[in-house]
Amino acid sequence: MRKRIKINPLKWIGWLFAPIEKNGAFFVFMFALGWICTQTEIMPYYLRARGAKPYELSAPELFLDIYVVCVVLTLIPKKIRIWIKALLYIFLYGVAIVDMYCYERFESTLTPTMLMLVGETNGEEAQEFLQGYLSWDVVKTSVGWILLLIIVHILWTIIRRVISKLRQRMILPKVNEGFVIGLRAAIGCLVAWMLYSSISQTWDNKVAMHRLFSYQKLGEVEHELTRKDQAQLYIPVYRLAFGIFANRLASHQIDQLKEASQLIQVDSCSYRVPNIVLVIGESYNKHHSQLYGYKMPTTPHQMAMKADSTLVAFSDVVASWNLTSFVFKHMLSLYAVGDEGEWCDKPLFPEVFRKAGYKVTFVTNQFQSQAKEAVYDFSGGFFLNDPDLSKAQFDVRSTRTHRFDDGVLKEYDALSKQQSEHNLVILHLMGSHVEYRARYPQPQRRKFGPKTYDRPELTHKQKWILSDYDNSVYYNDSIVHAITQRFADKDALVIYVPDHGEEIFDGKPYVYGRMHGANIDYRLARNEMEVPFWIWGSPKYIENHPYGWMAIRNAKDRPMMTDALPHLLLYLGGISTPLYREDLNVISPEYNEARPRILKGTTDYNQLKKK
Repeated sequence: MRKRIKINPLKWIGWLFAPIEKNGAFFVFMFALGWICTQTEIMPYYLRARGAKPYELSAPELFLDIYVVCVVLTLIPKKIRIWIKALLYIFLYGVAIVDMYCYERFESTLTPTMLMLVGETNGEEAQEFLQGYLSWDVVKTSVGWILLLIIVHILWTIIRRVISKLRQRMILPKVNEGFVIGLRAAIGCLVAWMLYSSISQTWDNKVAMHRLFSYQKLGEVEHELTRKDQAQLYIPVYRLAFGIFANRLASHQIDQLKEASQLIQVDSCSYRVPNIVLVIGESYNKHHSQLYGYKMPTTPHQMAMKADSTLVAFSDVVASWNLTSFVFKHMLSLYAVGDEGEWCDKPLFPEVFRKAGYKVTFVTNQFQSQAKEAVYDFSGGFFLNDPDLSKAQFDVRSTRTHRFDDGVLKEYDALSKQQSEHNLVILHLMGSHVEYRARYPQPQRRKFGPKTYDRPELTHKQKWILSDYDNSVYYNDSIVHAITQRFADKDALVIYVPDHGEEIFDGKPYVYGRMHGANIDYRLARNEMEVPFWIWGSPKYIENHPYGWMAIRNAKDRPMMTDALPHLLLYLGGISTPLYREDLNVISPEYNEARPRILKGTTDYNQLKKK
């Protein structure tokens, strides 16, 4: 008869501890490395000042992640496992040091923009960077904790080998096998409980990570990161993986745009308006503009321009999204919402203008490639900052950002000394982007305060936020007025439109910012998608183009969505191209006023307004 194999359940339970037992040093030191990073780096950096705390589930998630790696290592033969762990040590320590260094030097952990900049850096630039930024001072920062951990790890490895050799020479008493099995089973039970606890606590984050890395479009990734249950990329290796992933998606869309540029065909150009200025604002709630009936005097200059009949305010304009990057893509591409394909399947209008003979100048106070750039700015600006696409679109562009938008004026003044006969100027302001109190010089330009508002439903803090927002709108009014004055003696049109609106305590729930995850009802669309849109004509333009100015004035109450803006601009430039669509030009007699205005790709604004 065959002998029955006795299965000791305690041994099976003890196997739960085996991955840690066989990779003890790896588990301990990698946990310590992750813990240092999660407790030291708070993303974004400026939240530290507001009392932000580290990721609260970092300990259980670290345990789970490292345990899974240890399980995989345990399945690999020991001779190969040693070398794989050595490579993992080099990689994980290296990524952590780079991530921590970036956090200390640039106030940001690893971002997609950092990886993009690395890819565009040549050997000489890399050498200059290392010489300029690497110094012994870095040891005194949080990077020093990682370096100290590496030293301790090396010392532990040496001591362990010494102890191992000594044990070979010593005769040690035998340990009771039953005791060992029982001890391992006890530890296995503890590991089982910790695994159950870790999985139950961090499962939602793992689902969110899987969802994040499953998207095929960069815009979808950005929208995912507006969710309250967005993935927490809590350790450097995850942030590196995300950076690579985001750059891969961006690279695909850049390739599509380069292919689309081959579609550009300019048959002729009459330069109908010699100087066209597009001013793109930021986070502008139309209903906080005096120009649109707000009771506070936030736009005195615009009111004066309207009074002297040089400014035409359009009454029914919406943005296609409440995210800057989505709006920018739709606003610059000749793609219109509802067309087949993606925004990157059509050329960008600045490139069409440049090929038509206009000198194109671009000054942006946001979309500059910076190490600490958030994914939102990366998503909105990658196609503007790509060297080839930037060269194709712009003759001249800015290279830095400014604390306040008057810096945009100064930069434009410096760049415009050699203006051409025909110019397209695109000025992208910081406008009323949060934090509102940082968008205007204080106290010089503070006009409103908490006591200004008779709003008993708001707290004192909310009134402060409201007053800061209105002050930013008031300051913005002076900036856009200054822009128009720079073209007062030229044949020119200035078009002003922000990217999207903003919640600013206008109706319940009393919030500010944007409610990205909320259903789109009229209340939300009113605050976050309805935007101011106006056209200013210089005295020379109004005199030289009476019928054009009449067409603008007659169109002011037509419904419009900002994704159609490029076709208005092509008409104003007198550019004859197959890419132009008469039905999307708001001042054309052929304009389609019945066109659905789809918000966020899901909801027709026209139907919301009827409700």
